[in-house]
Amino acid sequence: MEKATLAGGCFWCTEAIFKRLKGVGDVVSGYAGGETNPQAGRPSYEQVSTGETGHAEAIQLEFDPSIISYAKLLEIFFNLHDPTTLNRQGADEGAQYRSAIFYHDKKQKETALQVRDEIAKSGQYHNPIVTEIMSLGKFYTAEEYHQNYYDNNKTQGYCDYVISPKIHKLLREYGKEVKEEYKS
Repeated sequence: MEKATLAGGCFWCTEAIFKRLKGVGDVVSGYAGGETNPQAGRPSYEQVSTGETGHAEAIQLEFDPSIISYAKLLEIFFNLHDPTTLNRQGADEGAQYRSAIFYHDKKQKETALQVRDEIAKSGQYHNPIVTEIMSLGKFYTAEEYHQNYYDNNKTQGYCDYVISPKIHKLLREYGKEVKEEYKS
């Protein structure tokens, strides 16, 4: 198993999408890309929500590259959020909602740059892609109530109006990549 760390707006959305993919194991919501005082321990949701820590809401997932490639994960990532809006996804605004790929090694960096450039050249988006591609420093796991948020709160307004449409798009566009238990 390999790891990937991605930020595409609210981590509830990103987690819900990626945990449904074949070849993906654990998916954890958390924070990456910012500065945290080592004496303060891990950042809290309240700290990250201020937009002043530099952290993005992110997910870290384990995947089996013999089932789903890192490039395929990134293709899905680019197609299921808006990589052209700086520090914003929908109504969620601030640096904590930015689009970012946190690579774990040189190979992931090269793949991320290649996939980003292919998507940019495809004409799919009319505005430039602003997704940051940067080395993963440290990933901090978010509080327990953020884990599996969508599956535990499907009737909550945000889940129903924001996340459910993304899940439907995933099923429409990448149905063959989705685990059987999530197809109904």
